[in-house]
Amino acid sequence: MRSQATEYLSPAHKVQEFLQRSRDLWRKKHHELKMQIKLAANQVRAVEKSRQMWRERAEAAEAELQHAKTSKNILHCEAS
Repeated sequence: MRSQATEYLSPAHKVQEFLQRSRDLWRKKHHELKMQIKLAANQVRAVEKSRQMWRERAEAAEAELQHAKTSKNILHCEAS
C-alpha cells in the first residue's frame, strides 16, 4: 500500500515558475477586463449625457413651436 504523502515528480523550481506565470497571466487578464469595464462605463455615461442634452433640445424646440403656433393663432384671431 502507498503512503499518505504524495511525492511530486516535478522539480520545485518548475512548479514555482508555472505558478508565477499563471498568476501573472491572471493579473494581466484581470487588469484588461477592469480597463474594458471602465471604458464601457465611461461610454454609457457619455451616451446618457448626450441623450439628455438632445432630449432637452427637442423639448425646447417643441415648446418654441407651441409658443409660435399660439402666437400665430392669437394674431390670426385679432385680425379677424
